[in-house]
Amino acid sequence: MHIHILGICGTFMGGLAALARESGHRVTGCDAGVYPPMSDQLRALDIELIEGFDAKQLALQPDLYVVGNVVSRARRADGSPKYPLMEAILDAGLPYTSGPQWLAEHVLQGRHVLAVAGTHGKTTTTAMLTWILEQAGLAPGFLVGGVPLNFGVSARLGSAAAAAPGKQPLFVIEADEYDTAFFDKRSKFVHYRPRTAVLNNLEFDHADIIDNLAAIERQFHHLVRTVPGTGRLVVNGLEDSLSRVLHMGCWSEVRSFGAAVSDFTAQGEPHDFQVLQQGRPVGNVRWPLGGVHNQLNALAAIAAAEHVGVPPAEAARALASFQNVKRRMEVCGRVTGAGGDFTVYDDFAHHPTAIRTTVDGLRRSLAPGARILAVFEPRSNTMKLGAMKAQLPWSLEAADLAFCHAGELDWDARSALQPMGTRARVVDTVDGLVAAIVAVARAGDHILCMSNGSFGGIHRKLLDALHKK
Repeated sequence: MHIHILGICGTFMGGLAALARESGHRVTGCDAGVYPPMSDQLRALDIELIEGFDAKQLALQPDLYVVGNVVSRARRADGSPKYPLMEAILDAGLPYTSGPQWLAEHVLQGRHVLAVAGTHGKTTTTAMLTWILEQAGLAPGFLVGGVPLNFGVSARLGSAAAAAPGKQPLFVIEADEYDTAFFDKRSKFVHYRPRTAVLNNLEFDHADIIDNLAAIERQFHHLVRTVPGTGRLVVNGLEDSLSRVLHMGCWSEVRSFGAAVSDFTAQGEPHDFQVLQQGRPVGNVRWPLGGVHNQLNALAAIAAAEHVGVPPAEAARALASFQNVKRRMEVCGRVTGAGGDFTVYDDFAHHPTAIRTTVDGLRRSLAPGARILAVFEPRSNTMKLGAMKAQLPWSLEAADLAFCHAGELDWDARSALQPMGTRARVVDTVDGLVAAIVAVARAGDHILCMSNGSFGGIHRKLLDALHKK
């Protein structure tokens, strides 16, 4: 089958493209404004990528169009469609489906699906769980919303032959609560029908499509409804929002983590801690990752892996060799020279809580006196709307200086960051932001760039400018 994917460079759709290609299908796709890591992965797979959404792509004559949720029926100021290819597909009555629906029908059928949901940490926890199962010899399939460094790709089918006798092959998937497509407004994760589901945390997000926290809690309960009675829910015991979700109805075994009375808890520092199951030591995790959030992610992955037969001690040992995910506290480069030593990081944090945990995690890993320069771009739909702007000073408390890229924002970033006083700088262009950072950077500074987009290539621009300092 030839499938043509609209919005192929998104992290989910790029992974789907890799799975379709591995399944033997011919895969082509289109997108706009592409950037790594998905663009690199697609090129490595020799998948033909077309820039834009021109209706001339109908000439490819694929058997099926798979439509990403970036595509809409929106029109430009002049009245022309923003996605003319989609309009042409509809006019011609050609077959199309959503990415999650295609995945459910062509990949997930007949597999034990382990789904990782949550406002934060989905990608990292999915990668952790996949690595634990890999080290246990179970060769799981997976689709991660990023590129796990242990694997080098965001998705693969896995090996059915590696499944335990009498058991279904395993597939681990990052379970996103955002809507499926312009023609299917259900959350993506309701398509996956997991037997093991991680509810990592839950806060208000997606202000462009969700009205309030209660509405997003309802979406998470839709996922809970799909887990069978023989399945397992792995739930963060620290989250009142998740308690409310379970109180709406629960039909599966529940294992909790994080809180003092949870089934799985941690004792020790985030980089070196003991795992306890119902108060009894069952393993130790020693790894280079920092931050309490990663400690909680690890507990969630260990509890989920136990459901498919991996002992917690074995899971904890596997995490010692976990290498994290691209764009999760990834060191882009270090500059050593006459102007001083600087380290530049790239992180995907785009929600105030994620920003806070990322900055706090870096702070805990540094020697006393080391400065953190937090550089962020409010790029997610929620942040663009300014729905959480009041939380930004709180999220940046542990940073010595904060730099905000305010280009194309409809709200006043300077006013939102005013409680930080002179510690906050707001600049409207990426080049101006780089100049402002370099002007105040000191030897030994750690420059943490946070965005869920390409951020205008700021990482390379910073490194180049710091070399000249």
